[in-house]
Amino acid sequence: MQNSLWLSGIEPLSLNKLSTSLNCDVCIVGGGLTGVYTAYLLAKKGVNVVLLEANSSVAIATTGHSTGKLTPQHDAIFAKLLKSFSEEEARTYFDANQKAIDSALQSVNSDIFQKVDSYLYSTTDQGKQKLQDELEAYKLLNIPGLETLETELPFDINTAIKIENTSQIHPTNFTLHFAKLALKEGANLYSNTRVTKVVPDNNTIYTEDELEVSFNHLVLATHYPIEAIKGLQIAKLSIERSYLTATKNTELLKGQYLSVDSPSRTIRTALINNQPYFIYGGSSHKAGTVEDTQLYYDTLENEVMSKFDLPKPEFHWSAQDPDTADSIPYVGPITANESNIYIATGYRKWGLSNSLVAGEIISSAITKVKHPAEEIYHPSRNQFGITMLRMFNLIGFMTSNLAEGYLTRIDAPKCTHLGCKTRWNEGDETWDCPCHGSRFDKNGNVIEGPAVYPLDLK
Repeated sequence: MQNSLWLSGIEPLSLNKLSTSLNCDVCIVGGGLTGVYTAYLLAKKGVNVVLLEANSSVAIATTGHSTGKLTPQHDAIFAKLLKSFSEEEARTYFDANQKAIDSALQSVNSDIFQKVDSYLYSTTDQGKQKLQDELEAYKLLNIPGLETLETELPFDINTAIKIENTSQIHPTNFTLHFAKLALKEGANLYSNTRVTKVVPDNNTIYTEDELEVSFNHLVLATHYPIEAIKGLQIAKLSIERSYLTATKNTELLKGQYLSVDSPSRTIRTALINNQPYFIYGGSSHKAGTVEDTQLYYDTLENEVMSKFDLPKPEFHWSAQDPDTADSIPYVGPITANESNIYIATGYRKWGLSNSLVAGEIISSAITKVKHPAEEIYHPSRNQFGITMLRMFNLIGFMTSNLAEGYLTRIDAPKCTHLGCKTRWNEGDETWDCPCHGSRFDKNGNVIEGPAVYPLDLK
């Protein structure tokens, strides 16, 4: 059973449930960091904003299950970006994340974030070559990274790249901070309000209570878009699930670490109620394809105790991450014909800084201001070759899982998204859909979209 460190002992924001139909300039669906930060930026500009969150509070779903790393060092991405984007575009990606982080932190008290150095490291020859390629990309793009062998890790590495003076946050409290600022600026935030239908032609969405919200602009900040057919995101996004643990520690690290080896490992510390915690995670697989994820938690637990000589972790949680073919998120109009409907998805495990970028891009577009990164994040950007290959692969994967489910899991409940057979996950006690990553708790309630209706367990 999952229990995230970031949801332990927090003070959720008390919000009303939507009780009447209404009209607004901008309707935001989703109360994670993307939705909340977008609401804050728009409300600060005097825009009439309504945000609808399905859960009991904002910041407790995807955001509350992240690593809490707020850095522009997104794995070894820049060598990869240079294969699909120009040098200027790759540098724009770095600048957009760095500037969005710096801007957001100006509005945050120092007790909500900490300054640390970020490290990519390797212990294998393959990982070392990957970091050498990444270091060359850093030099080409003038990214301030340093090669080093000095770390706080209790084992030998063969190389690392350090970016100094990055940040880490308590992601739930960070988002709650901006939710309070958004309310102060006049935004209207509602919880326990699940959106079940989007009708673009009428500029209207409907809730599970059959209430209508009419809008001039709509922002789908639901991690995986609840409307994913119009822009073909349903065939463009792959979904990976990865795992995290946390245990009590005696001290805080000065850095946060990510290995580029396979399987990857992520390491950081956090101070919760004056108690240091050691956070350790990694391993990933396609969402919905594993029947017992307890094996991943067990592996991480054993490594925490054997490699770091720490107690058995008391917190365990997992995170789900959509990914795009070229590794840059889709942020912007869902299609050219629905230019007033925006999506923000495909964060590839780096949703915190990219959420801030998404908030800037979308709020700028709505207020008719051009953002420097809007073109490279645009959902309709021209990456035809690799996108088509991704689509063919995903369609094949979905088709085979759809057929396999009806042959081997005859009695399993059908996902309410597109009807694929779900799979019971003993480790997390969830029903998982392998087709598009929807998750449901043991009672059938939606945990993760794109599904918006509960399972029929009868």
